Amino acid sequence: MLLLGVSGVALAAGEPAYVGSKACSQCHEKEFSNFKKYSKKAHSWNSVAIMRPKLKERELRQCYECHTTGYGRAGGFTSLEATPDLAEVGCETCHGPGGAHAASGERKDITRRPDTQSCTACHNKERVEDFRFKPLIYSGAH
Repeated sequence: MLLLGVSGVALAAGEPAYVGSKACSQCHEKEFSNFKKYSKKAHSWNSVAIMRPKLKERELRQCYECHTTGYGRAGGFTSLEATPDLAEVGCETCHGPGGAHAASGERKDITRRPDTQSCTACHNKERVEDFRFKPLIYSGAH
């Protein structure tokens, strides 16, 4: 059985599917509203858009790793044109691909409480030094 991710790309059965934060907002309206209002992550594409004209393609791809949802993973962000719903740091960046959870509504199908280890993919010593931002813990604003 093939599933379609947010980009319309076919995913193999059992492969996690990204659905985008708008899909999460259908059931988690308050959390989504707070996230959009208070979290800088929810507007992370703005930084990419500002820097984009000054960067080479390789440099731009490095930005995507932390400023988009699911970049480099099956069904994740590929480009602004193909996957606009994943062109921010969204719910699934911390909680994992939400396709199974959105379909079932089951808590077991999503990472409810991400551990701090998952944060270090972006919030690590190298990036703190490069960009002078503080490593954030539990900063989802929801």
